[in-house]
Order: sequence, then C-alpha cells, then structure tokens
Amino acid sequence: MAANPIALAIPAPLARSRGRADAGLSIVVPVYNEAGNLPGLHARIVEVATALHKTKRLVTEVIYIDDGSQDDTLAVARGLSADALDVQVISLSRNFGKEAALLAGLDHARLGAVLFMDGDGQHSPSLVETLVGHWLDGGYDVVYTAKAHRENEPWLRRLSVRGFYSIINWGARHKIPEDAGDFRLLSPRAAAALRQLPERNRFFKGLASWIGFRQLRVDYEPAARGHGRSTWNFRSLLGLSIEGLTSFSVAPLRLASMLGLLLAGAAFVFGMQILIETFFFGKSVPGYPSVVVGLMVLGGVQLIMIGIMGEYIGKILSELKARPVYFVAEHELKSAEGRDRTADEPSARSAAE
Repeated sequence: MAANPIALAIPAPLARSRGRADAGLSIVVPVYNEAGNLPGLHARIVEVATALHKTKRLVTEVIYIDDGSQDDTLAVARGLSADALDVQVISLSRNFGKEAALLAGLDHARLGAVLFMDGDGQHSPSLVETLVGHWLDGGYDVVYTAKAHRENEPWLRRLSVRGFYSIINWGARHKIPEDAGDFRLLSPRAAAALRQLPERNRFFKGLASWIGFRQLRVDYEPAARGHGRSTWNFRSLLGLSIEGLTSFSVAPLRLASMLGLLLAGAAFVFGMQILIETFFFGKSVPGYPSVVVGLMVLGGVQLIMIGIMGEYIGKILSELKARPVYFVAEHELKSAEGRDRTADEPSARSAAE
C-alpha cells in the first residue's frame, strides 16, 4: 500500500504538537468573593481560548470553583457565557480552602491537560498561551510560573517567604522551586499522576513539583487586582505555611531534634563550667537564677516540640479519618453549543466517598 504523501509532509514536531492538542485543556479557576473580577477575567479567558483554537486547534473548557463565597460570585459565575469554550460552575457546600478547591477542579476536569490560575486577575490570561506553547511545542509536562521579584513587597514578607522555602527544602530529596505559585499547567500524564496521590492534606505547589516529569519555570509579573482586596492576610498565609510544612516536609521535626541537641550540648558545657569553677577555683555558683532560667528555657523548648509533634499527629488523624476533602453543592455545565444542563455525576473525592 502506498504511503500517504500528505502525512509524510507533516514534520514530526508538528505532528506531536497536534497530538498533544487533541487532549484539550481544562482551565481551573478557584474563586472566593470575586464577583467584581469574574466578568472581566472570563472575557479575557474567552479571548485566549478563541486564539488557542485558531492557532493550535486546542479545545478548551473553564471550571470555576466557588469556594463558599459570601457575595454574588456564584450568581455571576452562573451568568457567564459559553461563547468559545465550555463553562463548568461548581459550588462547594462551604469554604474548604484553596487547596480543596484546586482538587475539586482537578477532579472535574474533563479534558486532558489542566491549568490552574487564580480568580483575582493577578494571573494574566495572556500568559496562558505561553504556558500552552511550552507544553505543545516544547513537550514539557509541568510549566509553572514564579514571581520575577518581590521588590514591591515588605521586607518582613520577603524574609518570611525565604525562610519558608529554606525550611521546607532543608534536607529534601526533591526541592520545591522558590517563589513558584499555583499558576501552572499540567500535561495529561502529569495531571493523571497528581490525581493518583491519595492524601487529603494536600499542598499543590509541593505535589506538582514532586511528581517529576519535564518541568519548566516561567517568570512573570503579577498584575494588579481589578476589584476588591485580597483575603490572604498574615494569619491565613501563616496557616498555609504551616499546612505546607507539615503536609510535605519533616523539616520542623528535624529542627526540633537539632534544637534539643543544641540545648543538651549547651547544658553539658555549662555543667562542666560549674564543676571546674567549684573544684579548681572554689567559686560558689548562684543557684536560684540559673535554675529558673534553665527550667524556663527547657520548658519552652519542650512545649515547642510538643506543638510540632501535635501538628503531625493531627495530620495523621485527619488522614485516618478519611473524610472527603470537599462536598459539591451545585454543579452546572454550560456547553459552547448552547446546551445548558445540570451535571449530576459524582466526584471521586466529594460526596461519593
């Protein structure tokens, strides 16, 4: 049988790119009190989806995860049009947190590749074409973004971020890239690998890096928020940092052990000093202040260690209970062809568990 001359004329890289594009792309956008930002963000996503379909023949859908918003976010999301792409609107039964919302989007993604981005507009949709290009043309499985710099942030926050990555990567076999965010694209096999991880206390930045495959960093400048204020304050950021450390790293336990060894060594040196001063120089060592200070230091260190161990025990208890990560209250699918329906298929990690 004669070979097809048209097929032979297609370059191998272009054929591979077309093969990857056949998998499609699901854009997951978790939203919480973003009613003012959604219309503008959706319009820009539609523009990007239209351009990707023309240039790459890539089918796209967008999934908005309403994480228990207290404003009109859900109503606004329901009213978004499906002009150039399918639109899924998933409303969680309450606020479960961003990590749970990301997992809900991953579970409900119907196409092969998955792209995560925030709903506040700071993750520019114009950068989606760049990430898709690295996947389709470059063959990368994980294309993640990272802030180019933090010069406009307070020095305390910059120091805290640097300390967080130093601790979580200390002694780790696979290190998490510094300043990497949730704005990233996963190829079909990378998304499938991420779905296989069974843990419920999830830290997406760490897990997406841990699965391996070909990964590429893309630096970017976050855009300004269109409306409203960020809900990420110091308390929530501290909670997320503790969640990430205890869910993905044993570095805090190692630090506690190192601190215990340091105090034990200091106590030994102090004890030897007391013995030398008493037996060789005949000095009387003051008792009460040194005893009180020593007890307070040791007591504080012990409480810190107990607290660190308690965090890890709490994670173990949470995993053993095996509670669902989230519950879906409403799920609506709006197709690009104009066929609206309510999706009732159960999620593998929602009420079906």
